[in-house]
Amino acid sequence: MSPLNITTRDAETGPVVEIAGELDYANVSALQKRLDSLTLSPGQRLVLDMRGLEFCDSSGITALLAARSRAETVQADVALAAVPPNTLRVLRIVGLDQIFTIHPDSETATRP
Repeated sequence: MSPLNITTRDAETGPVVEIAGELDYANVSALQKRLDSLTLSPGQRLVLDMRGLEFCDSSGITALLAARSRAETVQADVALAAVPPNTLRVLRIVGLDQIFTIHPDSETATRP
């Protein structure tokens, strides 16, 4: 079991949140708090970089949806980057690949 590690950096398009380790019910509140602490402005893009994500359960998916909803309320955008194959499979099965913009890496996701 890998602990959840969350780091944040700024890009030209907006904040980038790097999520690594296991995102599950036991630690999803840490991600929610970090996302809630971000200031998003209209037109910005929040990028959730998942290249280090090892596991994501339904509570993690719910946190992604909450981030999207919060961004929409301020007319910002959310993009997922470097989604691991196992998580991408789940997103596709439930149709969330249709509502999230998914990029191969954070460099692509942060291009203006």
